[in-house]
Amino acid sequence: MIRSQNAPYWEIVVEQCDNLLFLYQQFAAKRPLMLFDIQERRVYAYPYRDYAADLSRKSQQSLARQYEAAREAGHMVVFIRDNVERQLVSYSVPIKKNRTKRANRRAKT
Repeated sequence: MIRSQNAPYWEIVVEQCDNLLFLYQQFAAKRPLMLFDIQERRVYAYPYRDYAADLSRKSQQSLARQYEAAREAGHMVVFIRDNVERQLVSYSVPIKKNRTKRANRRAKT
């Protein structure tokens, strides 16, 4: 799993940040994992345990470390899924509550 902000899908994370944060806030108490599917252009929120159960043992261990570090830093774990390139890339993204307020205001206009 790639976690670098220099990674190939970082621009998509930035582009979808308001959408990711808005949905994250709907389930914040459960600390969900977020996923953006490039081809579907959709954001999903998943419970950590359910999502991790579908990964390989090695990926589960890597995700556990990333999830804990993200939790401690006040970040969320975001996956970008690219079915065409057969890539699943993860990032730790800061949770910025003020950005979700802007997204809410935009959605109402």
